[in-house]
Amino acid sequence: MLPSKPELSGTIGAVSATHWLASNAGMRILENGGNAFDAAVAAGFVLQVVEPHFNGPGGDVSIVALPAGAQDAAEICGQGPMPRAATPQAFSDLGLEHIPGSGLLPACVPGAFGGWLRLLAEFGTLRLADVLAPAITYAEEGYPLLPETAHAADVLAPLFRTEWTGSGQIYLANGAAPKAGSRFRNPALAQTYRQLLKEAEAASADREAQIEAAHQAFYQGFVAEAIQRFLDGGPRLDATGRRHSALLTADDLAAWTPSVTTATSRPYGAYRVHKPGPWSQGPVFLQQLALLEGFDLAGMRPDSADYLHTVVECAKLAFADRDAWYGDPAFTDIPLADLLSDDYTRERRRLVGPEAVNELQPGTPGGRSSWLPGAAPEPEPDLSGHTDEWMGQLRNGLPTILKATTAKGDTCCVTVTDRHGNTVAATPSGGWLKSSPAIAELGFPLGTRGQTMYLAEGHPNSLAGGKRPRTTLSPTVVQRDGQPHLAFGTPGGDRQDQWTLQFFLGVTAFGLDLQAATETLAFHTDQVPASFTPHQSRPGVVVVEENCAAATVAELTRRGHRVERVPAYSLGRVCATGLGTDGLVRAAASPRGRQPYAICG
Repeated sequence: MLPSKPELSGTIGAVSATHWLASNAGMRILENGGNAFDAAVAAGFVLQVVEPHFNGPGGDVSIVALPAGAQDAAEICGQGPMPRAATPQAFSDLGLEHIPGSGLLPACVPGAFGGWLRLLAEFGTLRLADVLAPAITYAEEGYPLLPETAHAADVLAPLFRTEWTGSGQIYLANGAAPKAGSRFRNPALAQTYRQLLKEAEAASADREAQIEAAHQAFYQGFVAEAIQRFLDGGPRLDATGRRHSALLTADDLAAWTPSVTTATSRPYGAYRVHKPGPWSQGPVFLQQLALLEGFDLAGMRPDSADYLHTVVECAKLAFADRDAWYGDPAFTDIPLADLLSDDYTRERRRLVGPEAVNELQPGTPGGRSSWLPGAAPEPEPDLSGHTDEWMGQLRNGLPTILKATTAKGDTCCVTVTDRHGNTVAATPSGGWLKSSPAIAELGFPLGTRGQTMYLAEGHPNSLAGGKRPRTTLSPTVVQRDGQPHLAFGTPGGDRQDQWTLQFFLGVTAFGLDLQAATETLAFHTDQVPASFTPHQSRPGVVVVEENCAAATVAELTRRGHRVERVPAYSLGRVCATGLGTDGLVRAAASPRGRQPYAICG
């Protein structure tokens, strides 16, 4: 089947994001002389406005940036840590055996705003006013509301009217949810951005000093003060059916700054692939590639049972290691070099046979052993006075308002490549509309990434005060023969590094252009436990889009996979940009969801 549209190419720059207004904002920055990093920041701030059900200033962001001429990519960790008061004992004292997926208890230090500022300061060229302007305009003057945002506000309206009243002030006009496609404004968020900019410009005329002043205003100034006032206002209802207060304080915000380090990378043929480190799930992409190097993928058809089986079985092995070994390396010695080593990979590859293995098998890198915590028993919430529908949505920690027939499509993505070869990919998320009550005077809620941590002691991702939760956010930047080549990412939680892997293999193993690679058959295994509450897993389940050939489904079933079909073109929303050997920039966006858009100039 021919792709739905051509791969785009141009000479100025390329932007691909999960919302067309973000892509347009990034392109305007490039056309006005900004570089790829400036464009990504502008697009990222717009995403906070137009996709509030999937991300916000109170959330988090993972960024991989490759400046032109550099051999190593940088990773910017915009994942805020848990509060210093967040300990397993603190939750035990509340009678909880797991961290709830919504409310105030799972709130981390908001990392998204600081992460975007750090990208601008380290690698950008423009002033904060330049990159904030589009977001301020959309927040003040309005934008067409996405159906997912309208649906979330409608489902959660009873909660917003009675419990999360700050969310009601923002999203319910006269007590009613807004309609899809209607012009929606968030004047409180616009004012927050304007005040941050005002304080930045009052502090100095210097670009870098202004960015630092904006960071201070957010993490030690009026934003942190507003967050503290909100948290001091009393407990709020969460997924337990009870009201709890936050463990987060303004002091936690004041103590945090985003880090910039060398990205984790591994060669793959002529390519070098750069990912965020094991504080994210990023290295699982590299582990999958390492395992797949031992198979003749190019000799398989990309819709064949041989291909799907091989990719899925390698994913199971890599993700089992993710769940056993990944966590904040500032707190735990993560054996990353062993996990990515050739010897370890060869040993693991021998476990891939002709039949499905429907149990998780973490390895023993360097002779060490770890364990899989599994899902803690989740008590039934107190539903007295609440409706089952919206309480059920709170119990699931994902941002998506779940429907029985809808694949999860959480998180956002932006990728940018400019004509100089500067390349960046970012996946912002957190601060979701359904995850935590909004702070009315600021216009956004806090993130709840803390739900991904375990209360069991001694695991790399066990809860500790000041520790980063292992995030699913996993952008990718690729070099070919030492030159900038690709930047890509997708929404999708735990499945990000399965769907983007299929895109990358479409380009590298099957010679597809970027657009065609975003449209290949998508699939994933659900054997890996979800990072989000309630940490469900479905051993042996392989989810495929319904346009998968019947013969392929039959053969996968014969091999022991439990195949589940979902609607065609419903898995993932890959966004990609790149630079060709001819010097032209390129871009593509998946047609899935009818929302991502790519632009070239």
